[in-house]
Amino acid sequence: MNFKHIYIVLTGLLLFSGLRGQEVVKWYSIAEALELSAKEPRILVIDVYTDWCGWCKRMDAATFSNEEIAATLNKDFYPVKLNAEGKEDIVIGDKTYKFVDNGRKGYHELAAIVTKGRLSYPTISCVDEKGRVLNAYPGYKDAAQFKLFLAYFNEDAFKTQTWEEYRDGNKEITVPDI
Repeated sequence: MNFKHIYIVLTGLLLFSGLRGQEVVKWYSIAEALELSAKEPRILVIDVYTDWCGWCKRMDAATFSNEEIAATLNKDFYPVKLNAEGKEDIVIGDKTYKFVDNGRKGYHELAAIVTKGRLSYPTISCVDEKGRVLNAYPGYKDAAQFKLFLAYFNEDAFKTQTWEEYRDGNKEITVPDI
């Protein structure tokens, strides 16, 4: 084995060992997440995105790739990816949600429901185990913003406080408005 082969093997081992311990988000379809939540209630955290959205891609790379965020999402929530312009029908129970062709661009009916009609990307929507939309927060969120956002729901603070009250009560964490 020459030096080049040893270098390639060692580089591969280093890369593999670095990736092996990294927790990644286990994404569900919305139907899967609602089914799981009916058995073990958790809030669905829905990432409403489009394929062309640069900020959506940035959230994937910078926020959802954060190991602490991935671990929290996997443990305490049901994370869902929902393509707002997906053309496939989505069946939940006895209802079928469809793509709505709207001229040049269209949207998926389910995206309109979970964003409360505000089709802006990315939007993070939170849905309870009964399928009720708790809230929809449009715009990019970095890791610090998203950690506080998850804590708001994880601590059930959303039941007694608005997001603004919770965020303002946690001033020691510097978090821009979301």
